[in-house]
Amino acid sequence: MSDQLAGQRADRVAKVEVFSITIPRDTPYLGALRPGESVNEKGYIVRLGNRTVYPTADRTVVVRIETRDGAVGWGETYGIVAPGAVIALISDLLGPFVVGRDPHDVVVIHEDLYDLMRVRGYTGGFYLDALAAIDIALWDLSGQLAGLPIVKMLGGQRHDHLPAYVSGLPKRTLAERADFAAEWQGRGFDSFKFAAPVADDGVVAEMESLRSRLGPKARIACDMHWVHSAEEAVALIRAMEPHGLWFAEAPVKPEDIDGLAHVARSVSTTVAAGEEWRTVFDLVPRVARRACGIIQPEMGHTGITEFMRIGRYAEAHHLKVIPHATIGIGLFMAASLQASAALTVVECHEYQHSVFEPNRRLIESDMDCRAGLYSLPTGTGLGVKPSEEALGLLHKH
Repeated sequence: MSDQLAGQRADRVAKVEVFSITIPRDTPYLGALRPGESVNEKGYIVRLGNRTVYPTADRTVVVRIETRDGAVGWGETYGIVAPGAVIALISDLLGPFVVGRDPHDVVVIHEDLYDLMRVRGYTGGFYLDALAAIDIALWDLSGQLAGLPIVKMLGGQRHDHLPAYVSGLPKRTLAERADFAAEWQGRGFDSFKFAAPVADDGVVAEMESLRSRLGPKARIACDMHWVHSAEEAVALIRAMEPHGLWFAEAPVKPEDIDGLAHVARSVSTTVAAGEEWRTVFDLVPRVARRACGIIQPEMGHTGITEFMRIGRYAEAHHLKVIPHATIGIGLFMAASLQASAALTVVECHEYQHSVFEPNRRLIESDMDCRAGLYSLPTGTGLGVKPSEEALGLLHKH
């Protein structure tokens, strides 16, 4: 086929559009405000327990890619804070370079877009978030054109269902959090994770309370939210271990690779990390130091291409993968399940009940999480698309 004819093919990308969605919440993420926390004029709060900013509403960035013959693929990425940064990168820089491309060349396009800014140091952050949304949309579009779900295009389906763990216990008191976990246990869930910044009586008391209430067989993990020195983290993990700690997530600051490795060497609990990573290059130096045993890629940061590279690298080094899940309408959640189902070493997947359940009205899909198990969406591509309600909420940029 001549270059001129190839450029006229009907399945070439014709349009890349970017939208934002804002969804009010009754209770902020991680629960009600603690003493000393307040909402600023932009609707942000800083959690004193981890010094991290969060919005008081759910926000996400959605990408729509359409071919010349009208086929459509949907993608999604982080819009939690400063969504305008991601939107500008897509609309002003990345989107125009996708127009005219063959959507089947999704990995090649990912590599080309990554190359555009790598020498300027844009190997993470908002730039890679924007690229993740485009990557997911192109995989969805490629699946639509092929008539296959993404998991089949990634090499085949290893898992029919994925075990889920309940993430976050957003209640005010220790007793209420234990009761809340027990409610989920009654619905068939056997794995849980609590957030250290809102464990007001300390992580050891939290762990002891949950173990007492949930029994000896429940898996209980602690998200330590990056706030400790290595020695502090070691002491806290060791103190939780008599109560059967499943894994310790993010025990030290993300940039402290040496500290992470020290923690991993010094405790018997498996250390988990990775939700803030964007590419396999974030994983490589940590694997070299044996700094963590559980890898937690976040689809909203990585996109499918880098998610799979991270997963395959973890497989090659005999590490477990338990993907992270964050705020979104369900598009990159579906992408995460599609990719996870293709990886041998995925043993569980985070279940953000305070996001997944209220926001599921915003997608058309049979994707579900019941009795401790995720079921993948059926259909081609992602197997999900925005619902009519979501389409009405899309704010175009």
